[in-house]
Amino acid sequence: MECGIFFLSIVLFLIFEIIFVLFNKLRRPKDFPPGPRWFIPFIGNARYLRKLARQHGGQHKAFNVLAKEFNSPIFSLKLGSEYVVVVMTYPFVKEIYSREEFEGRPDNFFLRLRTMGTRLGITCTDEKFWSEQRSFVVRQLRNIGYGKSIMQERINDEMNEILDILRNSNEKPVWPGGSNLLATSVINILWTFTTGTKIDRNDERLVKFFDLLQRRSKAFDMSGGWLTQMPWLRFIAPEATGYNLINDLNSKFYAFFMEFVDEHLRKYSDEKSNDDLIYAFLKEMKEREGQADSTFTIKQLIMVILDIFIGGSQTTSTAIDLALMTMVIYPEIQRKCHEELERVVDAADGELPSYSDRKKTPYIDAVILEVIRLYSIAPITGPRRTLKDCKLDNYIIPKNTTILIGLESALNDETIWKDPKTFNPERFLDSNMNVINTDSFIPFGTGRRRCLGDQLAKECIYKFFVGILSEFTLHMSDKEEDAPSMDLLPGILLSPKPYKIVFRKKNSKKFV
Repeated sequence: MECGIFFLSIVLFLIFEIIFVLFNKLRRPKDFPPGPRWFIPFIGNARYLRKLARQHGGQHKAFNVLAKEFNSPIFSLKLGSEYVVVVMTYPFVKEIYSREEFEGRPDNFFLRLRTMGTRLGITCTDEKFWSEQRSFVVRQLRNIGYGKSIMQERINDEMNEILDILRNSNEKPVWPGGSNLLATSVINILWTFTTGTKIDRNDERLVKFFDLLQRRSKAFDMSGGWLTQMPWLRFIAPEATGYNLINDLNSKFYAFFMEFVDEHLRKYSDEKSNDDLIYAFLKEMKEREGQADSTFTIKQLIMVILDIFIGGSQTTSTAIDLALMTMVIYPEIQRKCHEELERVVDAADGELPSYSDRKKTPYIDAVILEVIRLYSIAPITGPRRTLKDCKLDNYIIPKNTTILIGLESALNDETIWKDPKTFNPERFLDSNMNVINTDSFIPFGTGRRRCLGDQLAKECIYKFFVGILSEFTLHMSDKEEDAPSMDLLPGILLSPKPYKIVFRKKNSKKFV
């Protein structure tokens, strides 16, 4: 009898414990931002968010719907076991970028899977580790020429290769982003800083690298996917959740980069430490050898390289692709760009302007700014993690809450940008043709976590754009199926739908 009572007591205790846990999982923290109800414990709003994203054409559009539904630019979700706050509109996005308590990165299964089971690299780390590694990478990149004349020379070399390929297209319709024409050049600039070498466009290693990047982009989404929300699903559905695919990509990326690291190890000497980033990292690693707290390891080096290429290659080449596409959609704007460029080049005896000379081409500068603003290639940035309990507007955000940043909403905020869905370069120009409104232009972020490669991105976009316009006029293809569309494909990064345009050699004199 006593055993039966004891057993019943244990059962009742477990039932109440389960009810208590489930209640807490469904309970919204005090003064937490509004949002949809968390009906399903351990899943929360994951299915609902995916449904909205499918209905409206992307997660960023789903966030716009939720912001309107709850009449708040700050709202909350429960994705798996994580509290998530989505921050929209320019004022609040700018605030998140500028406050140190929002500088953290989430520490969950999915982000650790991204870095091969650890928290390494730069993008997904925070606090002291992140600060030390980022400072080192920034310092060493500058030592080997990043942001200096040597970078401009490499950009010019790649621009000339692009021009040669377009000259040989014989005015046949081309999709500049579809053949990796632009992406190859951006990657090669990054490659020379990282490895000290350049890869030939026809090198099979480059083809393999592009394949890995493209497969990787399809395997990730900014909410972390099912593996963040329910990591135990990897045991039940390793294929459907992408677990096997990501592990496979991890091993292939690691092996790919290790070929170059091994080569540097074989040839290493202190004199080579300023040749490229890998040599600089290896020198630092050797100098700290034996220190128990050293963050400089081979695995960390691999993750740093991966972060550099993932963060800089696709966004930059996509921006150039969209700028060229837009010139065909708006021929009058293209005509104004040509006229401005011809005036500047004629005055400079045929020399093309560099990025540092962009004040001489304010209209072209404004066009590029408007391309980046309107298309919002990375519509959701982050994720961030709150490093302590803090207040945002009238809401309390607990420590370790995940923050997703609606950058697209900031770049299309109607209180900042009039008619934001209209392509209008003049919004960046005053009556004297001076570039304005750049303080509200934050596609690369602000604060200490500002994009590491923003300088390279800006210089590449500008130089490739003016280089192509100096030799070609851009025209629609005769085929209807080649027509470009401003309706972009959704994903972690927004990208143009396949299109083709004709690069026709200008009748006026060629520029050097």
